[in-house]
Amino acid sequence: MKTIVTHIGPDLDAITSIWLVKMFWPGWEEAALAFVPAGKTLDGKPLDDNPEILHVDTGMGKFDHHQSDADTCAAKLVYEQISQMKGEDPALGRLVSVVNDIDHFREVYFSDPTADHYELGLVSAIDGWRLMYSQDPLKVVALGMDTLDGIYKTFQNKVAAEGELKEKGSEFKTTWGKAIGIETGNDETVHLAQKMGYVVVVRKDPKKGSVRIKSLPREDIDLTPLYNKLKEEEPTATWFLHASRHMVLNGSSKNPDYVPSTKTLADVIKLVQS
Repeated sequence: MKTIVTHIGPDLDAITSIWLVKMFWPGWEEAALAFVPAGKTLDGKPLDDNPEILHVDTGMGKFDHHQSDADTCAAKLVYEQISQMKGEDPALGRLVSVVNDIDHFREVYFSDPTADHYELGLVSAIDGWRLMYSQDPLKVVALGMDTLDGIYKTFQNKVAAEGELKEKGSEFKTTWGKAIGIETGNDETVHLAQKMGYVVVVRKDPKKGSVRIKSLPREDIDLTPLYNKLKEEEPTATWFLHASRHMVLNGSSKNPDYVPSTKTLADVIKLVQS
């Protein structure tokens, strides 16, 4: 049976390496896991002695990096092998690049590195799981892999959103500053556009008909007049004003029974501008 071997107390690099192999390496989806002291091999046997056994982040072999001072990590080495087999994956490559930075302790150079919001990330979660489940590395790996599934999907959406905003985004001016509208089903475009500095983002889903309008959480912005105007002009559609007054929503995954708006993206943009 195929077996992936890594070190006891698996960290982000080890977990990501296992996830990459099981997710993207053909034939290794159902591979078992085994854990050894850091730097060791399974049962002390030579590396590559058995093609059914793959060592990652331990053993000083092809998918370990501790024998070198190169700017790489086990996950990056595994990803490079997968890329040769299946081609480049921009979202996956960017995810692995972050893993490599963290494995080389470069998170100390992140903006405001002691901020509490980093403790809600995967690295902090793994540290907690390793303390909670020190005798159960399989659980630590399983939790990490489930989280990486979600993170990978977010990276895919982000890469797609970057392209959509560049190719399909319609910039416009408001009294509060620059804004952007876009037709897409990818809600990550809204989050990304706000991080890029757009004070208001309008997204129209071309398939579902729903509309989402979000502003930056600034005290001088109040979308209540816009909400009232939309309700007045289209009372049959489902419109919701968030308590913050920075979001006007027509349709949500939390409310599948909504009535979509018939307004076009251009219609909504004109109302935002007015």
